[in-house]
Amino acid sequence: MSWITEAVSATATTSPESTQQAIGYPSLFLLVLFGALVPVIPTGALVSSAAVVAFHQTAPFALALVFVTASLAAFLGDVALYWLGRRGMGSKNGSRWLEAIRARAPEERLEQAQAKLADHGVAVLVLSRLVPAGRIPVMLACLMAEWPIRRFARGNAPACLAWAVTYQLIGILGGSLFPEPWEGVVAAVALTVVISVVPSLWKRVRAAG
Repeated sequence: MSWITEAVSATATTSPESTQQAIGYPSLFLLVLFGALVPVIPTGALVSSAAVVAFHQTAPFALALVFVTASLAAFLGDVALYWLGRRGMGSKNGSRWLEAIRARAPEERLEQAQAKLADHGVAVLVLSRLVPAGRIPVMLACLMAEWPIRRFARGNAPACLAWAVTYQLIGILGGSLFPEPWEGVVAAVALTVVISVVPSLWKRVRAAG
């Protein structure tokens, strides 16, 4: 009867993990997708937190699934938002999506994005997803430059891959430093907040100096 005990023990161990995966991956996909369309959700922190949990799981390819889920959701969300923006550019009355993009792209940052896009092209898209608050001004610059959606998608694909790798590495770092997943999640979220806040603080310090 020992094999029955072992089987029950193994099931009890793996069941919560499989439940986490069944709920976690679809939730991560939907939240990152929604966060790309409505840039109010801290999607980077979500990816880092998911990577912490995956790091502590025994299931094979858990981290790879987080990477695929996050990068695919980010890509689809970006392309959908760009498509909606292009529809707004071609409409006489615009659209609420285009207005939302414009509202999140201050004039100064838009001018910088347009200049960099003219000089460096697709490479700016990759950097825009790694710089806090850099995605929307560059996307609006692409819209104003009348980039076709295929050209935007080709440039945005490596941008989403680089973004997913960056925030997943933050999560892996947090997961490796702490024995408990929740501790790693707290550390990863704190680090992503610091990364998003430091650039704006540095600009204020330079402006004050």
